[in-house]
Amino acid sequence: MAAQPKQRTDTGSVLGDRMVDGVVRGLTWLLMRLPYGLRVRLMGGFMARVVAPLAGYDKRIRDNLAYVCPNLPEDEVKKLTRSVPDNIGRLVMELFSTDEFLQRYANDPLQGEGVDALEEAHAAGRPVVLVTAHFGNFNVIRAALKGRGIELGSLYNPLKNKYFNDRYIARMSQIGAPMFPRGRSGYARMLKHLKAGNKIGILIDQHMEHGELLDFFGKPAPTALSAAEMALKYDALIMPIYGIRRPDGLNFDIVAEAPIPHTNAREMTQALNDSLEARVRENMDQWFWIHRRWKPERRLSS
Repeated sequence: MAAQPKQRTDTGSVLGDRMVDGVVRGLTWLLMRLPYGLRVRLMGGFMARVVAPLAGYDKRIRDNLAYVCPNLPEDEVKKLTRSVPDNIGRLVMELFSTDEFLQRYANDPLQGEGVDALEEAHAAGRPVVLVTAHFGNFNVIRAALKGRGIELGSLYNPLKNKYFNDRYIARMSQIGAPMFPRGRSGYARMLKHLKAGNKIGILIDQHMEHGELLDFFGKPAPTALSAAEMALKYDALIMPIYGIRRPDGLNFDIVAEAPIPHTNAREMTQALNDSLEARVRENMDQWFWIHRRWKPERRLSS
């Protein structure tokens, strides 16, 4: 069983978590009565117009853009404060529409320079580390691989809200398994899975407190070297891969880039950061700009 996040013990927090989960359950139940495309669009709009302003996501997006893209025109910034949470809302609805999501995207073709290398590694039983990010919809990658008989094990951060976390992991596991909770036990299980010649997926774009300071959008961003370290240790193929949302808002291009050559963990991880930055610059609205990726205030105060 997947490890659960630490449970909150005070009554107020538990009640709050139950209320949040109840609201999400009710909203998804209502939207599930609607056709797939309409429910996905409506959840995107709800996230952009209701949740994002209340949760302060618009401010977080503005702060991040001001830090790394200070010359971005105000009209573009304003547009991103709505389009970024819209993409996140769509992803949430797509996840909770699991059966239809799998049916729609299980046969999506893979594109890019890395497709042949991925297929060769799979045929040879070679371990594979696929690296992506909170960009577009990372679950569509897992759905397309599942449709080809390739299960993609994934590392994840358990959510603080236990009630929502249970449903979140159940849905994620339907798309691809096994799921490994971040932490010593989950990491050990993931290494064992990879060593046996399997495939794992890792999202590389979150702030890692003790990560290596690597460049991302021209600023130092603490980044975990673990994906590259695992590839080196187990002679695994490592490549960036993305599920890029098309302009219609419902379909995707799944792009496997050329594998990263094995050199050293720092150089390989910087190449992964560079790959992601290039993709984000092409589709600024598809990356989760709500993440506190850089946290410059912590370095200034240390």
